Amino acid sequence: MWDFNSPGLSEQRFRAALPGASADEALVLKTQIARTYGIRGNFAQALEQLAEIQPQVQRAGPEANARYHLELGRCYCSATHPPESQTAEARELARVAYMKAFELAKEHTLDDLAIDALHMMTFVDTAPEDQLEWDRKALAFMESSLQPAARKWEASLHNNTGYALHLLGRYEEALAEFKLALAARERTGKPQDIRVAHWMIAWTLRAMGRLAEALGIQLRLEKEGDEAGEPDPYVFEELEHLYKALNDDQKAEYYATRRKPPG
Repeated sequence: MWDFNSPGLSEQRFRAALPGASADEALVLKTQIARTYGIRGNFAQALEQLAEIQPQVQRAGPEANARYHLELGRCYCSATHPPESQTAEARELARVAYMKAFELAKEHTLDDLAIDALHMMTFVDTAPEDQLEWDRKALAFMESSLQPAARKWEASLHNNTGYALHLLGRYEEALAEFKLALAARERTGKPQDIRVAHWMIAWTLRAMGRLAEALGIQLRLEKEGDEAGEPDPYVFEELEHLYKALNDDQKAEYYATRRKPPG
């Protein structure tokens, strides 16, 4: 029912499913409605939605409980929050909620939700060393699970681990993780996700000084993105950096122009 690129549409789908839902299913749907508000940056509305169901959640089953605490955490700390909102108090509220979600999910073998809670902790503890620790905990949990929903986290978790390693300057280890993420993405067959996985590899190759390899990948990604009608400014930015490093100012300027939106 989710379309993360269209949270408004997702909200409509969740609301349309409410009339035929059981009590616990309705609570789960309402946690997801709250999430649609958070993705749109309306955290006050998300909190209001969760406050409305909080009395019922206390008497509900483990999935509704775990999802409630997950979304409560996302109201305080997530990828969509502006940096100035991420106070020590907000982080602590998020930490308590995410850890509650994790414990509930772990206890009731809701592995997908347990992994979700662990991965959200990287938004609470944002130092790369801390992010790496949470990423590895989530990876270990995923690898110990036989549940298909948990295994779907493979690409994201390897990508996130690689990103933390890259930020720490541990490029060889980062490259290995990004290659594992690529292999997982290729199994899903989604072209845009596969292109992003290749981009992460090329980004790391540039950091390692392997400019020719990085350039070859980014030029291919430029061609594929253009052919798909999805030109990628991040690819253009990398090509600009690569040509600057190769002392080709003319091509660097060309890609600097490409990555800027018209007007």
